[in-house]
Amino acid sequence: MAASSFKERLHKGYAQVMELSGKPLADEKSRYQRIKIFDTPNNGRVMTLDDIVQITTRDESAYAEMLTHLPILEHGKAERVMIVGGGDLSIADEALKHRGVKEVVLVDIDGRVIELCKKHFGEINAKAFKDKRLKLEVADAFEYLGRKESKNRFDLVVADRPDPVGPGKALFGETFYDRVRNALKPGGFATFQTGVPFYQPWEITEALNELAEFFPSSGLYLTVVPTYIGGFMALSWAGKGKSAKLGTPAGIKKAAAAFKKAKLKTDYYNPAVHAACFALPEWIKRLVP
Repeated sequence: MAASSFKERLHKGYAQVMELSGKPLADEKSRYQRIKIFDTPNNGRVMTLDDIVQITTRDESAYAEMLTHLPILEHGKAERVMIVGGGDLSIADEALKHRGVKEVVLVDIDGRVIELCKKHFGEINAKAFKDKRLKLEVADAFEYLGRKESKNRFDLVVADRPDPVGPGKALFGETFYDRVRNALKPGGFATFQTGVPFYQPWEITEALNELAEFFPSSGLYLTVVPTYIGGFMALSWAGKGKSAKLGTPAGIKKAAAAFKKAKLKTDYYNPAVHAACFALPEWIKRLVP
């Protein structure tokens, strides 16, 4: 493949190719992974880790907004948010749009990702870096969740975990979910990226089975991120407490009122999308245990 294009082979037997506009902005190996940042004609600025697309400025809103606004608006009183990973700060930027949020703790194992994204993704994260409510921790999020000071601390934990390969493997599985539960306050929520079901159907079944072991309430909702190839992207959620449920008629109505009051500026999320995202196609329903 010529140097003027990038090919992703995340799914066996399938690839997507992006043309580059000019030379790559970054191409280096950190302690943990290969980081590439480049511009494209159709998808804006792109970052890949180990040649897997992580973010593009064209469609990041469909991912970051749905992981944050949906649970924060249904919660209604979220003050402290933890982000697992998320070194591009797109999710932190969305969480910080809520005036009631007092603290956003972002924990990413790779400080170099944060540094490069600060330099090259200012379009989406410049405000977040300047916000005094943001606390950056270059650390292992799995270890951070297990710390004494993390217990019962957060109203929302967003797991912006990569695919379960390399350093991201620790962010999947029963021990991880147990630590997330312990870090949440009663009534708090956690949201997780759970893969593209068209190509990664097992992720939904495995994640929901494991979440059910640690949380009284959990479930699934959908978004569409074009560069996460395969159509729908599954986002799973869990609530700490029997009444902590997302997607109920009362919760959706509450979120719509809160959205209107907050006057949030979004590109993907709105109350109608919030209500619709819990509707699952039949083939995805069959993946839900």
